[in-house]
Amino acid sequence: MRPPFSITDKMLKLTVEITQAVTLLELQHQRDLHLRKENRIRSIHSSLAIEQNTLSLEQVTAIIAGKRVLGEPKEIREVQNAYEAYEEVFKFDPYSIENLLAAHRLMTKGLVKESGAFRERDVGVYDGNGTVVHIGARPQFVYGLVDDLFKWAKKTDIPALIKSCVVHFELEMIHPFLDGNGRMGRLWQNLLLAKWQPVFEWIPIESQVHNPV
Repeated sequence: MRPPFSITDKMLKLTVEITQAVTLLELQHQRDLHLRKENRIRSIHSSLAIEQNTLSLEQVTAIIAGKRVLGEPKEIREVQNAYEAYEEVFKFDPYSIENLLAAHRLMTKGLVKESGAFRERDVGVYDGNGTVVHIGARPQFVYGLVDDLFKWAKKTDIPALIKSCVVHFELEMIHPFLDGNGRMGRLWQNLLLAKWQPVFEWIPIESQVHNPV
């Protein structure tokens, strides 16, 4: 089933502009291996910071380099897990539920009991005042909704830039996991974009979400 969205003229215009910019970036990233590594670290730092991880970019860089860092063990583990997930995910099939669960297992191992599994109970998203702002799909419908979403995404001919946004949005709406939904949504959008243009493996789009210009 097609997710409910409309393609506007502005979206198509931006798609063309981004495609042109990506072509130039690909040439730059092919030449600069240091930049690729640096951007991967920025992606991880920003994605975790959105989830309230307090480690600085310098601390994240040190952890990935194998250095000892003073910090909360949970936050350090989040960095280590995210790095492993980003290192592996671009080999995955973005339309495979098994691969989605495998990526979640990498992202959350040692942090949640339900690592690598869809949730089996209801879940809600709350704002800073404790008010419910979103209720995820009932657990018995999660697998079917994700399956429908991936089947649609695999078949659709809409531009990859738009498709990746729709998939990201719908995953957050379904909220398939008890924890890690935000990180997984951003990771899966990266994967979809990288399958279209490999340079997206190294573009820190999470940084723009964390610190929009």
